[in-house]
Amino acid sequence: MDKYLITKEEIDQYEGISKTHFLNDNAKRVNKSLGDLTGLTGFGFHLIAVEPGHESTEFHKHYHEDECVYILEGVGEAQIGEEVYTIKAGDFIGYRAGGEAHSIRNTGANSLKCIVVGQRLEHDIGEYPNLNKRLYRHQGMPWDLVDMNAIEHPNAGKKA
Repeated sequence: MDKYLITKEEIDQYEGISKTHFLNDNAKRVNKSLGDLTGLTGFGFHLIAVEPGHESTEFHKHYHEDECVYILEGVGEAQIGEEVYTIKAGDFIGYRAGGEAHSIRNTGANSLKCIVVGQRLEHDIGEYPNLNKRLYRHQGMPWDLVDMNAIEHPNAGKKA
């Protein structure tokens, strides 16, 4: 990647990529992945827009990656664990690795715009508690989505 600077004008003109979460048809957003455009690999830096009535993602948690959100415009609700919080421009949410599951819903009449930053580790485990699914992600391998009721935990002993 040769680009280090993306101007405000370039960002404004960039349409971004429309995404629908693979486990939630109502989780629709437009991503402007600015970190990708400048070759960042250790974390993702995204400007996202979520239209009224839609969610940012499926309710989930990461076991190993930190993630955070800064609200730029609009209003919504953030579900963090069992709690639901009203969010608005200027609010910051920090989702620590291994913490509570989370998602955001746009409850307003206008687009909800946010900065989303998240680690990009070589390996992570995500969990979708409302769907009873767990996602295993390992660099260079296909992702594995499993039904949590089908997970076995063998007592295989310790390695010497």
